[in-house]
Amino acid sequence: MPEQHDGPQHDGSRHDGPRQDAPRPPLPPFTEETARQKVRAAEDAWNTRDPQRVALAYTPDSRWRNRAEFLTGRDPIAGFLTRKWQREREYRLIKELWAYDGDRIAVRFAYEWQDDAGHWHRSYGNENWEFAPDGLMARRHASINDLPITDGERLFHWPLGRRPDDHPGLSDLGL
Repeated sequence: MPEQHDGPQHDGSRHDGPRQDAPRPPLPPFTEETARQKVRAAEDAWNTRDPQRVALAYTPDSRWRNRAEFLTGRDPIAGFLTRKWQREREYRLIKELWAYDGDRIAVRFAYEWQDDAGHWHRSYGNENWEFAPDGLMARRHASINDLPITDGERLFHWPLGRRPDDHPGLSDLGL
């Protein structure tokens, strides 16, 4: 079992989290079951909106492409996520497995968020992930499109944080 440490969460509370050097099971090569577990773990982490916690899921030299932004390393990733979640308020994300093979997983996702003017958006995207043998993500390529929505068109209504197990996924919602 990986060593744990206590650290502050984005909301100021304490949590037990993985150390920087700890493996992140499930490990590649992935099966359908372990790929789904990896996708849900990523969704859960991103829904914390804790940039430092999320960044620990990536290798120290992880390479990202997010829209038109290119990043390398945990510190730039944490900085990017900090800026993202300052802009994207009321952030709620659902990820869904699309495909997997060996050390790679492809996902599709949607998230809803509110800008500082109070307007709602739903962002749709696809990610391609490649993992190191220790289960940390070494590469992430994301393509994302934003759609303005009204408050009445919102579909993600759970309290901020982890999506409840009984909340529909993307396919169930017709997204």
